[in-house]
Amino acid sequence: MRRKTIFFLYRLVQTLLFPLILLYLLYRGIRDCRYPGTLRERFGGLPLSWQTTASGSIWLHAVSVGEVIAAIPLIDELRKRNPATRFFVSVSTLTGRETAESRLAGVKIFYAPLDFVWCVRRVLRCLQPSLVVVMETEIWPNLFREARRIGCGLAIVNGRISDRALPRYRRHAWFFSAVLGLCDRILTQSDEMRERFIAAGAPANNVEAAGNLKYDFKPRELAAESPVRSFLRQRAGAPVWIAASTSEDGRIEEEDAVITAQRALAGWRLILVPRKPERFDAVAQKLASSGLRWTRRSMLNDPAADALLLDSIGELSGIFPLAQVVFMGGTLAEKGGHNILEPALFGKPVIAGPHLENFRDIEAHFEKHNALLRIGDGGELAEAVTRAAADAGFGQRALAAAEMERGATARTAHALQKLYDSRYPEERRPQPAWFFLWCFAKIWQAGGAWDRRSKRMRMRALPVPVVSVGNITAGGTGKTPVTIELLEEFESVRAALVTRGHGRGSSGILVLTGNEQLPVDLTGDEAQLYMRQSNAAIAIGADRYEAGSRLLSSVPAGMIFLDDGFQHIQLRRNFDLVLIDSLHPFGGGHLIPQGRLREPLEGLARASAFLLTRADECPNPQAIESVLRSYHPRAPIFRSRVAARRWTNQQGDHVDLRSIPSDGSVAFCGLGNPKTFWRTLDQLGIDSAHRFHYGDHHRYSPLEIRRLARYAISHGGERLLTTAKDAVNLCPEFASIIHPLQIYWLEITVEIEQRAELIGLIRNAAGLT
Repeated sequence: MRRKTIFFLYRLVQTLLFPLILLYLLYRGIRDCRYPGTLRERFGGLPLSWQTTASGSIWLHAVSVGEVIAAIPLIDELRKRNPATRFFVSVSTLTGRETAESRLAGVKIFYAPLDFVWCVRRVLRCLQPSLVVVMETEIWPNLFREARRIGCGLAIVNGRISDRALPRYRRHAWFFSAVLGLCDRILTQSDEMRERFIAAGAPANNVEAAGNLKYDFKPRELAAESPVRSFLRQRAGAPVWIAASTSEDGRIEEEDAVITAQRALAGWRLILVPRKPERFDAVAQKLASSGLRWTRRSMLNDPAADALLLDSIGELSGIFPLAQVVFMGGTLAEKGGHNILEPALFGKPVIAGPHLENFRDIEAHFEKHNALLRIGDGGELAEAVTRAAADAGFGQRALAAAEMERGATARTAHALQKLYDSRYPEERRPQPAWFFLWCFAKIWQAGGAWDRRSKRMRMRALPVPVVSVGNITAGGTGKTPVTIELLEEFESVRAALVTRGHGRGSSGILVLTGNEQLPVDLTGDEAQLYMRQSNAAIAIGADRYEAGSRLLSSVPAGMIFLDDGFQHIQLRRNFDLVLIDSLHPFGGGHLIPQGRLREPLEGLARASAFLLTRADECPNPQAIESVLRSYHPRAPIFRSRVAARRWTNQQGDHVDLRSIPSDGSVAFCGLGNPKTFWRTLDQLGIDSAHRFHYGDHHRYSPLEIRRLARYAISHGGERLLTTAKDAVNLCPEFASIIHPLQIYWLEITVEIEQRAELIGLIRNAAGLT
């Protein structure tokens, strides 16, 4: 209740301040014409093409340049461990965006949403992340709460709280404890930072010192065509010093001290790099009135100048190897300092002023090893540059100090991987639909509970072993091909099948013992597939016990497979194989109609074994297994993949998979999860830009077939492509309707990992060994 009250007050304050926030955004847009172009993303509007089809992505938030650079080795490590996972990185600043786009190939970059609930939810619905990672001290209450609400893993990494901010965190620990308590892991830069987070209200058992990611900085080489190289080639023998990330605090403008020092450094050349791009022009004016011979990197009209103003983004780390000495800005002005690790990792002597409050641990470590030269004010800068250059061992001491603390990336990645492998989030629809669907889901839950109790009271058993192949979600999970595989495996014991016959137009019980040819209207499409692709006897009926009894009176079956029988509790079974669709395993985490769950996940405790279908297409099957084990720790878990077998046409000819040309096709299907068919077409290299999806178990009328054929002909198509399941739902006269086109349907098979072990479990449960 306390946490709910805090978040209610936070959202109330946000609402009251919303007009001021809009005015601030307008002010930012007036100051920088690029800023309005960021607003769509800041309000949660991401490209539709980013919409993920399944949970499993990783979203990392880094504020600006420093956090992005620190995150690069971590992202690289996580991508090595999870090559199939989609990565998204959000930033808050324009320069952070430019740096991320230039340094993170293959990663989607966007501006972080404003911390309004509706903005955050829009992003979470689009990305469907399994893990949200926040760099350093970006504490956004609504982001944290919404990520936790849907079951994402949530972690702060490289966490730090500065000297200046610490009193505020302590003073408002009542608020921050509610927010930081939502984090699964907080990985700090040091033991001191761990204690600061605990003082701010974080639970002690969730906070761990993992080291500073910035020690694992990966150098970036300066581009060969960069104008900086032209500047350095001129007067190649002259020593070069860099004034990096210079800043101002309203009292001190560090560029003044740098320019004064350069005047006193005869024979030296200066590369001056202001921290913020909006100060480039102001610093250029200072250089113009300084009397120095200078030039801008963007113009380079005097490559032999004494000073170069680096007015570009992302090149600073690449020029550190080319200098003799580096002065780190933000240390004369009271800005708390900037990262001294980058030049140190190049073995360069580093000079800093009195202010390194933001890097206390690094400061203490470097001073302990005599690897940092401190100055009290700007007047000492020129003498410090010559003294640092004269100390032959200075650079090596700096490099050794930086190398000593490397390894935080591996530790952090290991902790994040464990979290990633343990979480599979729910889905959350936008309001107000969410509330109304929630109400109906509660009705479904109550009705389902009553139905299951009733079924248990009238449970009956057949005289032969029964094996159920079912699932816990509505929609396709691949039950039919798995059941066909099992029927073939147990053909020697005369395995038979009992199915409901979903979508059939008849009632009563049908028993098919051989070569009967019945229309799909009487049997349902799934039963037709079983008839065509297996030799097993089949009983069709809603009352599975009665259907099984009729079947056994007609054929001497040794065991029965129950199709889609996990919820058919009234028929006793020896083994319950529950199929989990790896691309949408838990129906969004909600009951019908809010999600696709047929019953609460607690029902998984009835399973004998789980089979993950399409596991090869899932980025994080370990997370799915973790959820399954939380409901049933002892049930074995198997994985399978769908393999395309062959194409079949209306003449019954079997065609090799690669015989279909890459173009000229129109595809259609009526599956619970049509993306599986589209994905298979992509894997086969078939570029069917024209794709049509109908409802699950759809029966195709002559008019619909005619429309598909006309569409294909009008767009230059030569064939129609569909699935074997859809082929049985085509109207009888389809071949004459589509003439002269050909129609091909895809036959598939299922490859089960550790198949022999699964078969052995079923045999043991059925008493066949």
